[in-house]
Amino acid sequence: MACKTTYQIPIVKVAGVTSIQTTDALAIEEPLEIRLEYGQEGQRQVQNISVTMRTPGHDAELATGFLFTEGIIKNADDIASTIHTFIACAENKENVIQVSLNPGVVPQLQNTERNFYTTSSCGVCGKGSIDAIRTVSSFEPHADHDTVIPDILCQLPVILQRHQRVFADTGGLHASALFTPQGELLLLREDVGRHNALDKLIGAALGYGWLPLQQTVLLLSGRASFELVQKAAMAGINIIAAIGAPSSLAVQLAEEFNITLVGFLRNEHFNIYTAAHRVLISNYENTY
Repeated sequence: MACKTTYQIPIVKVAGVTSIQTTDALAIEEPLEIRLEYGQEGQRQVQNISVTMRTPGHDAELATGFLFTEGIIKNADDIASTIHTFIACAENKENVIQVSLNPGVVPQLQNTERNFYTTSSCGVCGKGSIDAIRTVSSFEPHADHDTVIPDILCQLPVILQRHQRVFADTGGLHASALFTPQGELLLLREDVGRHNALDKLIGAALGYGWLPLQQTVLLLSGRASFELVQKAAMAGINIIAAIGAPSSLAVQLAEEFNITLVGFLRNEHFNIYTAAHRVLISNYENTY
């Protein structure tokens, strides 16, 4: 059965001097504990890795995407199984998901010493943090031929909005979407947490065997933060577009990894902050 992602509550809606009693849809937010089982047969152990507040649904993708983007696992072949140890989506039940690794796979648990970005938009800063990300990345920087034209970029928010089912009901969810450079929607995931939405997206791509995600464009429904650029870098994404603003450290990280970072993508306008060569603007008038 599909997880319930919204629920209705009674509200009083006020408009000017009038008010009416009606209902409103809220995005569900519940904790998910991610546990990791690993070790040789007969010597298996389970470790609690993280607790994140998320919208129920695609929990296996969220867990595997999180483990991958944090450098704890390297690829989908590391994973033996992913199960809920309690009934997911049930009312008043703790949501716990356990990812079991294949015997012989050694998780990079030293990466858990870094501050996970599930509850904070900060926690790391500066050149040292960027260097730390490089040490756990699965994909080496290399020459690429990823490009996109401005007209396609400007169409992406419209396509995203058309497919954001839960956001249309609640107005309260973030989304991450993966497109081809021609504007074809490949994947879309929503969540109350912007990090979770991207982990779900990357977890799905990991399961499909798509990584590294070259020849794609990642669209973020909100701002571009350091941790979102970090996760995209881990997945081998070269072009990131955000409807909102980028942070200073997000720009530094994108520049360090030669990622094209576009911000304020709305109303047929956008800013290119790094690696502008991938956006083919030769037909656009230069006005400065």
